[in-house]
Amino acid sequence: MSSAENMTVNCIRVLSAEAIQKAKSGHPGVAMGAAPIGLELWANHLKHSPACPNWIDRDRFVLSAGHGSMLLYSLLHLFGYPVTMEDIKNFRQFGSKTPGHPEFGHTVGVEASTGPLGQGFTNAIGMAVAESFLAAKFNKPGFDIIDHYSYALCGDGCLMEGISYEAASFAGLMGLGKVVILYDSNDITIEGSTDLAFKEDIKKRFESVNWHYQLVDDGTDMAAIGKAIEAAKAETSKPSIIEIKTQIGFGAPNKAGTNKAHGEPLGEEELALTKENLGWTAEPFTVPDEVKGYMSGVCGKINEYSKQWDKLFEEYKAKYPELAKQLINWFDGKFENDLINDDSFWNYEGDCATRQSSEKILNKIKDIVPNLIGGSADLAPSNKSIMKDADFYSRENRGGANMHYGIRELAMTAIANGMAFHGGVKPYIASFFVFSDYMKPALRISAISSLPVIGILTHDSIGVGEDGPTHQPVEQLAAFRSMPNSYTFRPCDTNEAAAAWYTAVFNGKKPTIMAYTRQTTKNIGVDGRNALKGGYIIKDSEKETPDVIIIATGSEVGPAYDSWELLKNKGIDARVVSMPCVELFEEQSEEYKNSVLPKNVDKRVAVEASSDNYWYRYIGINGEFIGVDRFGISAPFAKLFDYFGFTPEHIAEVAERIAKG
Repeated sequence: MSSAENMTVNCIRVLSAEAIQKAKSGHPGVAMGAAPIGLELWANHLKHSPACPNWIDRDRFVLSAGHGSMLLYSLLHLFGYPVTMEDIKNFRQFGSKTPGHPEFGHTVGVEASTGPLGQGFTNAIGMAVAESFLAAKFNKPGFDIIDHYSYALCGDGCLMEGISYEAASFAGLMGLGKVVILYDSNDITIEGSTDLAFKEDIKKRFESVNWHYQLVDDGTDMAAIGKAIEAAKAETSKPSIIEIKTQIGFGAPNKAGTNKAHGEPLGEEELALTKENLGWTAEPFTVPDEVKGYMSGVCGKINEYSKQWDKLFEEYKAKYPELAKQLINWFDGKFENDLINDDSFWNYEGDCATRQSSEKILNKIKDIVPNLIGGSADLAPSNKSIMKDADFYSRENRGGANMHYGIRELAMTAIANGMAFHGGVKPYIASFFVFSDYMKPALRISAISSLPVIGILTHDSIGVGEDGPTHQPVEQLAAFRSMPNSYTFRPCDTNEAAAAWYTAVFNGKKPTIMAYTRQTTKNIGVDGRNALKGGYIIKDSEKETPDVIIIATGSEVGPAYDSWELLKNKGIDARVVSMPCVELFEEQSEEYKNSVLPKNVDKRVAVEASSDNYWYRYIGINGEFIGVDRFGISAPFAKLFDYFGFTPEHIAEVAERIAKG
């Protein structure tokens, strides 16, 4: 390591420790221990251009150990990204560009929102899938327009989390040779030595799932780290992990190598001793001239990457103008269509299970949005998530748009997030709705990061039937509706499924969860464009002010619709509202919402085969909810719907009581 490199590594360590000390919270250990890894990668191997941070063909770097965010912010600052010294000083403060964990879309240069351990590891694998899929589509002889690597820095905690095994197994199976994981192996967690809970042979573990493994036993040896990175890049048939033995909190004389360096500031006295130990004499929050000079040379070199690509792309555009236009449109999310005015897309006849409705719409929309890529956690024949006439992605066929994820729901979702973080593709995932419990931690990151990941979740209620309570979702709808910045759709028929898919594909800013039935549902026959407002009237009262309003979703819309006639025969004037997406409904104007659910009508009934947590905001204290307040039962679905009261007769009975109350 040269003198300039050594000083730059120490600058990363000190800046990180100073920011954490000023904030009085944070994790100095990984930033100080892994500083040589970060500098070696970013200065000598990572293909990136601070002058053009969103350049399409850049290498991606994910800090999977997101608690070590000051390592990333220090690198961003030194490499000339728009993270100022004032931003460093405002680490973890309200409104700063340097939050406690990296946030995608908030800080330029942050490629993924990380913090939940293991997810960033998995995001890098999703990024590699996207890279290979795009390369298969757009690269031509002499024009490797898409040709980059996906790196992640992970720690012991990432490898303890089960998601890392799921993801590693998938990546090894697919032979994703452009994934390089840098494992900061420091043997320490919050509670102490990793020996307390983690004694695996990492080499054997990863080699068993077809990974290339290397060990660097001195995490301060930048030359050895660099050599290992280049060897990893040379191994093109399998993903690579480099275990790099580091000392957590390197340089802190009394805390280095202990759990005291992990998740708390060093303290003023220890910080002063650390600077003395490292030979650091610069003023606080200062980058020495020697470091600035070294970084100027490095940045001048790496900023050439995007310029060289721009030149290549100009030649590509001249030779392949249509492909060049498509590539830009795929990354911009622009697809020419007039679906909103296409009546055939919004109107369908015939009763069917809404999982079949979803399949029908998916296979229409794939021809309009050609960068759709997705699949299921081993349930595609049941959840109808296969794009017809499209190949399956594999190590032999990188252009396949259908995915076999295997039974790996959590990894599947984080891989899809990685694809969305990467850009250029529109990922969807699929499973049974009850297994969304495995998926939710990653879907939460989708929502935090404003990733338009699409979820097809079928078998959406007690309507699953004979499989019983373990497979009958009850509380999941309420859970997803409580998650900010997301849409949860529960269509009642194919027309509403069209609205769900249209929203999912074209909203561009939120994940969309679509819950579909296993059992046949009634086709209501209302133009699907009405459902784009989240809630609308499907059967109105004959008087200006209805006696009672019935609100339903999904498979329960059918019996709610049929209850209208029964109520009419009893002299009760009802309005029936379908509410496939409450989040979309809430985005509408107060005037529209009041036209559907007038405030002067407080006699209301909500009907949904789920728990009632959400519905009281619409039915109030004078309303009643017909739902499921317990786990399900193993029985044919028709028997269960009768038992739980999802029949026109029971709905009418409850509505009549409310109306006359």
